[in-house]
Amino acid sequence: MPFRVPTARLALKSVNPSQRHDELDGAWWPRSRDLTHELSALAEVLDPLWGRITRIAVNPRHWPIIPRRISVNGNVVKVGWFTTEQDPHKILLLSYTTGRWDLLVIPPETSAPSAARLMAAASASTGPTTTATALMTAEQADATSSSYEAGAGRPDRLAMGA
Repeated sequence: MPFRVPTARLALKSVNPSQRHDELDGAWWPRSRDLTHELSALAEVLDPLWGRITRIAVNPRHWPIIPRRISVNGNVVKVGWFTTEQDPHKILLLSYTTGRWDLLVIPPETSAPSAARLMAAASASTGPTTTATALMTAEQADATSSSYEAGAGRPDRLAMGA
């Protein structure tokens, strides 16, 4: 049996064409920072759902190498990047048939509980519209708060050299 690459980890909002376009259409949790590999897996999953993905844009802050093109199901998808115009925690996907889609990008090193909370928040159909960076900032604040409360507000003895 040939090795099968794991499918992309996604959480998507349910789509209703009559609704206005929200800031985020869901969340994507890549397994690595290898954008060439990760984008191919993502686009293969989204092509049947959204129509052929033709362009992808990312912010290069969190990606060491950005390919100019990737191959998806025998088609070429152009990849671009924007530094100031695009949220560093978001990916933009364009399709001729359905238009624009924006996904929160959850860093691959994120813990499973944090990733689950972020995916749920980004794919929720109710609640206030928020940006990708706002969701990431809130999650980081919650994680820091939880760590502080778990230690009863005391510094870790090992960290203090005791």
